[in-house]
Amino acid sequence: MSIMRNVLLAGSQNAWLRDHAVRYPFVRRSVSRFMPGEKLEDALRATAEQQRQGISTILTHLGENLTKMEEAEEVTRHYLGAFDLIAAQKLDAQISVKLTQLGLDLDKEKSFENLMTLIRKAESTGNFLWIDMEYSHYVDVTLEQFRRAREKTDKVGIAIQAYLRRTPKDMEALMPLAPAIRLVKGAYAEKEDVAFPKKSDVDEAFYQIATKFLAHESIQRGALLHIATHDPILIGRLREYITKQQVAGSAYEFAMLYGIQTGLQQRLVAEKQRVRVLVSYGEFWFPWYMRRLAERPANVWFVLKNLAG
Repeated sequence: MSIMRNVLLAGSQNAWLRDHAVRYPFVRRSVSRFMPGEKLEDALRATAEQQRQGISTILTHLGENLTKMEEAEEVTRHYLGAFDLIAAQKLDAQISVKLTQLGLDLDKEKSFENLMTLIRKAESTGNFLWIDMEYSHYVDVTLEQFRRAREKTDKVGIAIQAYLRRTPKDMEALMPLAPAIRLVKGAYAEKEDVAFPKKSDVDEAFYQIATKFLAHESIQRGALLHIATHDPILIGRLREYITKQQVAGSAYEFAMLYGIQTGLQQRLVAEKQRVRVLVSYGEFWFPWYMRRLAERPANVWFVLKNLAG
């Protein structure tokens, strides 16, 4: 793992830095590249604009570990309202949520009840809910809650992190469910015995996991893969595989983040590929922002250029 990536990931967990950095105008200007605003209304406007460009979205409200179950209930109500607004505005936008936002650290069963409340809302509004993945020590319980939910409905998917060494076995165990998987590289600071430290190893793990998924018989039963990467080389390799193996277009979507590789997003749309962009919003954006920079440290230069603005 590069020194810059280590520094950025450490910064994402620093409470002092989080409280102070968000006050600086140049930081707020630079984060606007990756986030259209702090309010749901900002995210919905960005969603409508993406839709006009032929791009679908996933919305996520930034926020992590809570201290009271009342906060989890508030998050749940927020997303219930978001589903209604998406339906009313006829937007092609799904929702992604962290289980810690639903109270996982406080009451596991109550967090599952909140999860099912959102999934039932997704069903009733013709929508879909994604479960986001967090640090490695949450993987087992997140997979457990996903399996329980998936037994009840197919309107739920889960993010899986390619950089974790355990992921191939986890994927193998999930395949009988014909799941919807959002395959990401991973953006948390993890020990080397838990996650691959080298980008080249993560890239190869991503490719191997994705191709094995797309070749699995569960694709014929409705499994879906979100290929969540901004790496044009990796995307090119996977497109070659998809073409050679004649993988159905309904089996995958390319997934990226708002404001990153917009040119590549538009090229994929022009080439009749399905693209879905994650649009984040909310006041608790600093840890998320630092992890985005850590995923691609070259973005730090964009921040530095804003110092003069």
